Amino acid sequence: MLGIDREMIPDIGFYMMSLFFKVYYFFRSQDKYFNSFGIKPGFVVIDYGCGPGDYIKPALAAVGEKGKVYAVDIHKLAIKSVKKLIKRKDMHNVIPVLADGYSCSIKDNKADLVYALDMFHMIEDVNPFLYELNRLLKKDGILILEDGHQKRESTKEKVRYSGKWEIIEETERHIRCKPLK
Repeated sequence: MLGIDREMIPDIGFYMMSLFFKVYYFFRSQDKYFNSFGIKPGFVVIDYGCGPGDYIKPALAAVGEKGKVYAVDIHKLAIKSVKKLIKRKDMHNVIPVLADGYSCSIKDNKADLVYALDMFHMIEDVNPFLYELNRLLKKDGILILEDGHQKRESTKEKVRYSGKWEIIEETERHIRCKPLK
């Protein structure tokens, strides 16, 4: 697959990123930002590019007992980290999923909401990635896509070019999109 080897950070980079985010979120809660996503109890949510799992706990709190959170990543260490988190916090409705390139084993039209935070800038071949996110969402689902380390205009251009999304809202940190099925 084009770009996948370059998109996955080396193991040492993953460990350093995990440590950075533990310190970062210790001093700065992500709850206010995360709450702006509009996740409701009972939702099925996919954290695509979950990394060490920093957003799983607030996602789980938002979906409640009847909801479900899928934690998806291409990095085996991310899935290992999420599994440890699940065991430590007894999170029975979190499902870790190892992606294979730009695809994962989750069924079509499964999610009410997918979010991809601080990772879109790393995707080299955006169309297969955006098609996959579109496949995962229900017809009335929502995608939250954070710019990461790229300009907003670049994010919007990539999304528009895919032909799979309508941008329905912009905030300072992300765009909100609905799928064009």
